[in-house]
Amino acid sequence: MHRLLPALEPAVAALSADGGHDAAEAIMTTDTRPKEAAAAPDGKGFAVGGMAKGSGMIHPDLATMLAVVTTDYPLGPGEAAGFLHPAVERSFNAISVDGEPSTNDCVILLSSGASGAARDDEAFAAALGEVCDALARRIVADGEGMTVLAEIEVTGAVDDGEAKAIARRIATSPLVKTAAFGHDPNWGRVLAAAGSAPSNGGFAHLDTERLTVAFDGTAVFAQGAPTGSTPELGGAACTIELDLGLGDGAASYLASDLSYDYVRLNAEYTT
Repeated sequence: MHRLLPALEPAVAALSADGGHDAAEAIMTTDTRPKEAAAAPDGKGFAVGGMAKGSGMIHPDLATMLAVVTTDYPLGPGEAAGFLHPAVERSFNAISVDGEPSTNDCVILLSSGASGAARDDEAFAAALGEVCDALARRIVADGEGMTVLAEIEVTGAVDDGEAKAIARRIATSPLVKTAAFGHDPNWGRVLAAAGSAPSNGGFAHLDTERLTVAFDGTAVFAQGAPTGSTPELGGAACTIELDLGLGDGAASYLASDLSYDYVRLNAEYTT
């Protein structure tokens, strides 16, 4: 602290209204690019902006990830958490690069209230969610060694909690992630991961006679049997859809693939 505290006054004096990009670059570690996002709803008179860093050791609930979101929306004392928690749950807490969490993480929401805008909590919550979603996506898209962004959509679960447990398990499965790297629509790996998802002290509910697995909109398994269809996978993104056919529960997750470069980066990494 004897080194940090004396630097605070000159650091504050050097702040500027257009220094956000410099700050986003300054917090990078293994990131390959800065991560910034902003939203300003039409006619509302306020804005939300943010920056984040994170590339490896990314897994809910949070990881070696830092995010700072600022706004001039007139929030009252103690109100920020009520808006931030649901936004984080849908965004930063629904991403995974390597399934490795850490203690060195935080998401901060700061409000100056300087806009003097009329209160519109619904519009503010939507703008905050938009910024958090964008920053979370940029973290996964810059994941260490990442070549494919996997978007996992689970529907038809018995409830939302079980849907998220299944989506999380698929997102963190090394076999699913290596299949994504190889552009392999391997429904067996998806179902094996889904069936091993923990739920209520046991495992998630699956009935292969009711469920459907699709890659990029092409069903490869339906109602207990493979369909014989083979989607053409080869781009920088892939959607994995699992409809369980059991209820109304739904959840989504973003994940990176598992590549040779991820292994190389972390095998060569040293502190």
